[in-house]
Amino acid sequence: MSIDMRPSPQALETLDWDKGDGLLPAVVQDVDTLQVLMLGYVSAESLAATLAIGHMTFFSRSKQRLWTKGEQSGNVLVVQSISVDCDADTLLVLARPAGPTCHTGAESCFDGAPKDFLGGLDQLVAVREALRPSGSYTTSLFEGGIRRIAQKVGEEGVETALAGVAQDDEALLGEASDLLYHLLVLLRARGLSLEDARDVLEKRHR
Repeated sequence: MSIDMRPSPQALETLDWDKGDGLLPAVVQDVDTLQVLMLGYVSAESLAATLAIGHMTFFSRSKQRLWTKGEQSGNVLVVQSISVDCDADTLLVLARPAGPTCHTGAESCFDGAPKDFLGGLDQLVAVREALRPSGSYTTSLFEGGIRRIAQKVGEEGVETALAGVAQDDEALLGEASDLLYHLLVLLRARGLSLEDARDVLEKRHR
């Protein structure tokens, strides 16, 4: 079951608050990379605040108060969706972090937590498209226009195919990596994303 990002008393009533003395553990994952970022605890009040403002808000057991992640550092967790487990006593939160999640400055509070690098690269391409920093190769691609980007995808596709039949594994992997990167840029130039392509593949798989 998922909870949408609007205050919903009905959704809150389905949760088993009694088991944890009024608190539920909430596992937070990066929506783009699926890296586990942190574990916190929510009360009914903090969950209602999360739904209202869209930033992950916990109940601090040490301070005994509501605590919005990033309220001092600015490294908020912008919530995309909240799912409830089968026993209705644990939450899985997909969020987009606005900076490091851990107080140490690390991306995740779990050292070495696995993540989807390609998803992270896709998000980086999105940032480059929006900000257009000078000196960035990605910026130069966007500035060159969609025809130029499409041309690069075609070139990299041919080079990947040729490497597949005439070169070693290292060369093939290098060309395939170039192709994937330029494909991400092309998708973003059309207002699309890696997630959109994944959705198509998932529907085909079904």
